[in-house]
Amino acid sequence: MRLWALALLCVSWLPAADTLDFYFIDVEGGQATLIVSPSGQSLLMDAGWPGFDNRDADRIAAAAREAGIQQIDYFVASHYHTDHIGGVPQLAAKLPIRNFVDHGPSVESGERADSLFATYAAERAKGNHIVVKPGDRIPLAGVEVTVVVAGGERITKPLRGGGKANPLCASAERKRDDTGENAASVGFVVRHGRFRFADLGDLTWNKEIDLACPKNLIGPVDLYLTTHHGMDASGPPQIVHALAPRVAIMNNGAKKGGSPGAWQVIRQSPGLEDIWQLHHSIAGGAMNNAPEQFIANIEEQCRGNMIKVSASPDGSFTVSNPRVLHTKTYKKR
Repeated sequence: MRLWALALLCVSWLPAADTLDFYFIDVEGGQATLIVSPSGQSLLMDAGWPGFDNRDADRIAAAAREAGIQQIDYFVASHYHTDHIGGVPQLAAKLPIRNFVDHGPSVESGERADSLFATYAAERAKGNHIVVKPGDRIPLAGVEVTVVVAGGERITKPLRGGGKANPLCASAERKRDDTGENAASVGFVVRHGRFRFADLGDLTWNKEIDLACPKNLIGPVDLYLTTHHGMDASGPPQIVHALAPRVAIMNNGAKKGGSPGAWQVIRQSPGLEDIWQLHHSIAGGAMNNAPEQFIANIEEQCRGNMIKVSASPDGSFTVSNPRVLHTKTYKKR
């Protein structure tokens, strides 16, 4: 029986010919999201932390093996913080990175910021460097990847499906402006036929409101990676509810992200069916965590289980949690 179950798991994780596959990799409160297009090309958003005996690079490499890829075609640095680009040198030692995509120079300075950026830039110099601006396309073969924010700027024209007035803007409350790297995050929307996915990196509150107000520039999506790990500094209802995702993936750690306030904003989003989490949030307690079958890692000290999503061009998609062999398919709308 156990061998049969394992065989089913292995089969379910094999990429289908026309699916767009996402591997949400547990890097303990950082980000590493591997996207593999139907053509077999790959895009990796961020590379997690440095150190920890190559923990994050090893987990990304394991996801690459699952996906059947041998290189990263496009590495996107959402922004220059340690939990997002610190793992680049260790990853580059395991997998060739062909193209480095980012927002250009760092907006932060100081000894630590300068050292981090210099280390990243040294690896970037070994590949092709692409600086993106809002409205640019990342040429991942087989799908459409549109940059919606970068370097503190946003798109000025709505994407297809966006542009409607947002009634929640009347109640929007802005916070103190963030002038650091989080607010400079590269964020994009991926389209595969009728399926749409949004990843805004660690974009912060006011910048997200600017994307959603007075008009919703992105429009509705099927799948949403919660901004900034599900922290209260990001994720105002004006953007989350305007995106109206069917499913949200929270890339939180046990003690980072997954805040009760952010979780509730997502939970209350119109049309939301489920939240899936990379970790059980200690701060979330019993009321602000998904059921265990929707959580990849329950314990703080964990094996680093990932979450996989396979999306079809008709808009349907399947989410898998290998920890408990749980999968759920969301039918096309």
